[in-house]
Amino acid sequence: MMLSIPVHEAVGCVLAHDVTRIVPQKSKGPAFRKGHIIRAEDIDPLLDIGKAHIYVLEMSPDQVHEDAAARRIATAAVGPGLDMTEPSEGRVDLIAQYPGVLKVDVPALNRLNAIQDMAFATLHTNHRVAAGQHVAGTRVIPLVVPEQIVAEAEKLCRDAPPLITVKPYQSLPVGMITTGSEVFHGRIEDKFGPVVEEKINMLGSRIIRQIFVSDDVDSTVEAIHVLVDEGARMVLLTGGMSVDPDDRTPAGIRASGAQVVAYGAPTFPGAMFMLAYLDDVPVLGLPGCVMYHRTSIFDLILPRLLTGERIAREDITGLGHGGFCAGCDDCRYPLCGYGKI
Repeated sequence: MMLSIPVHEAVGCVLAHDVTRIVPQKSKGPAFRKGHIIRAEDIDPLLDIGKAHIYVLEMSPDQVHEDAAARRIATAAVGPGLDMTEPSEGRVDLIAQYPGVLKVDVPALNRLNAIQDMAFATLHTNHRVAAGQHVAGTRVIPLVVPEQIVAEAEKLCRDAPPLITVKPYQSLPVGMITTGSEVFHGRIEDKFGPVVEEKINMLGSRIIRQIFVSDDVDSTVEAIHVLVDEGARMVLLTGGMSVDPDDRTPAGIRASGAQVVAYGAPTFPGAMFMLAYLDDVPVLGLPGCVMYHRTSIFDLILPRLLTGERIAREDITGLGHGGFCAGCDDCRYPLCGYGKI
């Protein structure tokens, strides 16, 4: 139970919750922390921020303070790759320990937020995150909640796989095949390979070899097998992915024996993307948009593959909702809705 005490009578009382000060367009934060003992000199600052009364909390044994509730819920939900902050204004944030892909059990998250007075917010699942990035936060709505509500939330989190985790990138040796007779014969410079290599390097992997082939199925098949035999754990093919008669890359991927997961994806840019697996090695056919657009389907799929995740067809088809890039002048990916479910 909370007792409301006029601020002039509160000297010597202990605050039961943070008191927030908001400076419009400048800052928002606690002016006085929970547990602070009110002093005579605090009265005017409290009145200045509109606190004519101070709440003193009297809790029964079956009640949980907001700080303790947030800490317990976060502890139950957190999986590998995440640190927790200390409660602040009743909220605990989760922070990525290392670069990787955020994975959220969305159905479990929805069930958690359906519990009375629960609030647990995350970035989108499959979001690419950086070390030190805040990726989620949780709190309860009132200052105190019944113990049974917190216990229900804890049980829900613990009955599921980790509600939220960060999967780290693996450092993979990657092979690249550049198709096209114009590049193979030296008529034009390869501009595709450097773009792809930069994206690979940025996520901690490396290109072990790049092979140039003409628009020939047999040459493409041979190059795929050479790279896998040399230790490539992922093979990327650039060019030749359209429906033009001379574009033979999809046929070469199929002829290699790789099992096709999807040819075509509901994303713009990236509709002509292809994903296949040669045993456990992902083989990707990258359409020209990967070279020309800062963000494409390659940026959605590559991080997940580099965590060791095996992509299924439903992962590709599910990209349609959110798969339309807005083409912003100032690209903020991954801090946007592109590819987010």
